[in-house]
Amino acid sequence: MSHDSTAAPDTAARKLSGRRRKEIVAVLLFSGGPIFESSIPLSVFGIDRQDAGVPRYRLLVAAGEEGPLRTTGGLELTAPHGLEAISRAGTVVVPAWRSITSPPPEEALDALRRAHEEGARIVGLCTGAFVLAAAGLLDGRPATTHWMYAPTLAKRYPSVHVDPRELFVDDGDVLTSAGTAAGIDLCLHIVRMDHGSEAAGALARRLVVPPRRSGGQERYLDRSLPEEIGADPLAEVVAWALEHLHEQFDVETLAARAYMSRRTFDRRFRSLTGSAPLQWLITQRVLQAQRLLETSEYSVDEVAGRCGFRSPVALRGHFRRQLGSSPAAYRAAYRARRPQGERPSEADGPAGSPAPPVASEATSVPLQSRRTAAASALGPTASVSTDHPGKHVSELYATGRPSLPGQRSAP
Repeated sequence: MSHDSTAAPDTAARKLSGRRRKEIVAVLLFSGGPIFESSIPLSVFGIDRQDAGVPRYRLLVAAGEEGPLRTTGGLELTAPHGLEAISRAGTVVVPAWRSITSPPPEEALDALRRAHEEGARIVGLCTGAFVLAAAGLLDGRPATTHWMYAPTLAKRYPSVHVDPRELFVDDGDVLTSAGTAAGIDLCLHIVRMDHGSEAAGALARRLVVPPRRSGGQERYLDRSLPEEIGADPLAEVVAWALEHLHEQFDVETLAARAYMSRRTFDRRFRSLTGSAPLQWLITQRVLQAQRLLETSEYSVDEVAGRCGFRSPVALRGHFRRQLGSSPAAYRAAYRARRPQGERPSEADGPAGSPAPPVASEATSVPLQSRRTAAASALGPTASVSTDHPGKHVSELYATGRPSLPGQRSAP
């Protein structure tokens, strides 16, 4: 799913400089950027497909720093232009940034700021959002990035309203996308805005991709996230929680294990992860339910018990809020996509068999490894949602998914 916003008054009033035209697209490359993400705008905007009914763009590939630019597999690239190319473009695309922990070159950030001030459309694909955020172009705006990096983006730039659920977010003159293939979705969206659905559909057929994808990143969420909190003592409590998801315990239990009052624990947990501990726990239980629905024959009632929900009704409610589907419908859809003949393992629990105690993988690995896994698990809910600036995604999961103020969902 994507989000389009109606431009704010100051954005709507922004006029494109006379020397800039939106069909002139500058792609800003940096050393260390992944080649797949970098190639997406080059393919979409740099190949003449007028014979297929796709209007032509003029592509300027610009180096954001001194070359040669090294990319995936040790390849070296030489861009034909430098930062001066950005001064001529009406659309500037940053397809990726090499590190979510290091600052981009200031010269490149200045060029992006000038382009934006002169009315250029600025696009960040995947980790390119970190470059836009470093330039201050996402302050006070909705944005997205790869779900795995969304917590870091939200934590490092708290004024950005990060929503890791969307494939892309269109906020008028600044647009961002989730990881890898979502960059294709956003580029097709740009073609659709510029030249209509027929042109976007023709391009999609050439690329052999759907012209629009429904849904968002929720289906891909997992525990693998930045490890910047791996050494925090609170990670040990999180590791215990992940090992005992099959048990019914509450936040007071976690606070007691951390030797903290509930208020102190809540504050410490939020400062560390950006998420309320209760909603983090609910999200982890739903993730566990997803895995059991995919890999076992347990009934929905049994899955609820194995994930620590007090009743199947509680599981169904939280599951629908997070994934937009009932547990039974999710299992049916998952199995419909699996190759024929593939069945859950007997070890995962045949129908009617008693449910053995759940133990996560963390039970059989050293504490330090468990703490690293726990640190990863803290991340998916630590991002700020675009639905309500300052409110966390995990909290929205518990209250439903309202529309963005002043935004409409792409048809």
